[in-house]
Amino acid sequence: MTVLEETAYRTAPPPAWQPRTDPAPLLPDDQPYRVLGTRAEPPADADGLWQELYRHLVLGRRYNQQATALTKQGRLAVYPSSTGQEACEIAAALALREQDWLFPSYRDTLAAVARGLDPVEVLSLLRGDWHNGYDPRAHRVAPLSTPLATQLPHAVGLAHAARLKGDDVVALAMVGDGGTSEGDFHEALNFAAVWRAPVVFLVQNNGFAISVPLAKQTAAPSIAHKAVGYGMPGRLVDGNDAPAVHEVLSQAVERARSGGGPTLVEAITYRVEAHTNADDATRYRDDAEVAAWLDHDPVRLLEGELRRLGRLTDADAEAARATAEEMAARLRERMNADPVLDPAGLFDHVYAEPTPQLREQAATLRAELAAEHTAEEGAA
Repeated sequence: MTVLEETAYRTAPPPAWQPRTDPAPLLPDDQPYRVLGTRAEPPADADGLWQELYRHLVLGRRYNQQATALTKQGRLAVYPSSTGQEACEIAAALALREQDWLFPSYRDTLAAVARGLDPVEVLSLLRGDWHNGYDPRAHRVAPLSTPLATQLPHAVGLAHAARLKGDDVVALAMVGDGGTSEGDFHEALNFAAVWRAPVVFLVQNNGFAISVPLAKQTAAPSIAHKAVGYGMPGRLVDGNDAPAVHEVLSQAVERARSGGGPTLVEAITYRVEAHTNADDATRYRDDAEVAAWLDHDPVRLLEGELRRLGRLTDADAEAARATAEEMAARLRERMNADPVLDPAGLFDHVYAEPTPQLREQAATLRAELAAEHTAEEGAA
């Protein structure tokens, strides 16, 4: 036996070896799953759902526009717009039950608002007032995550803990295509699959990780194809087709809830606006590319289909826009009021029991504030 033959013999699997899982059912479809334009009528169980999705999309689009304007007025330090991605955000929130948890990324403000959070509290992080402006436990929405993909292992840990306790809880974790290049993404998928944790991963593939296109991040046929490497199903969906995203995510959530384990969903969408208000997107993409995606706008797609089916009237559309304008007006009014902040609040919600170092720092701050107040009174 030659050296090469001996090496091949030693490294080959035994004759009885078989894959533990048939990979075929785990592979995504060749094309993104679509609903709009493929059916004569909405499915019976979607009665009212499509209209609800539409109302949330209109609200979300207006929220993005108003928040972007607030950055130009100096009321927000930064805003990562999700214009063009509203269908992913809204569908993610509406696919969950009340007891489930949402783990958003920094761009997923619309998902948090659609989940029922105060629109102003959602912006607290981006305003620079708090690290997090809402109570995650009360709303079952984890803090908006600025570090890329760090929320994914957290989602797996919570879902696994819920399963061990016997709680009927599913976690839905959102991430962008750029986040899939982080180690946290791969670690989270591996642990979720091994533990069969009730978690759904939603990747919003919006084409760019800031200025880096997807082709420079991965050579895989799709991000959804990565699922098979971890032993979970991968689903590919048109991220601008709101009913399709909702259907795919709802199926994945119920699969997780019934003990079927995790699913990786890739939604193909597009970031119409720049990465944030601090980014110049014209440096790495041209207007023609953006214009092509505007023809596949999620709000226009759903509105057009609802009108074609006779499920949306001019009055319905105007009512949705009027509600959105009212929301924007309230948001402007509240954001234009300067917040009353207590510097001592820096030490709140850091530890359940403050450490000796934190207590010392808090005492130093109180002494400095008292001295400053005394000096101001003396000057007056």
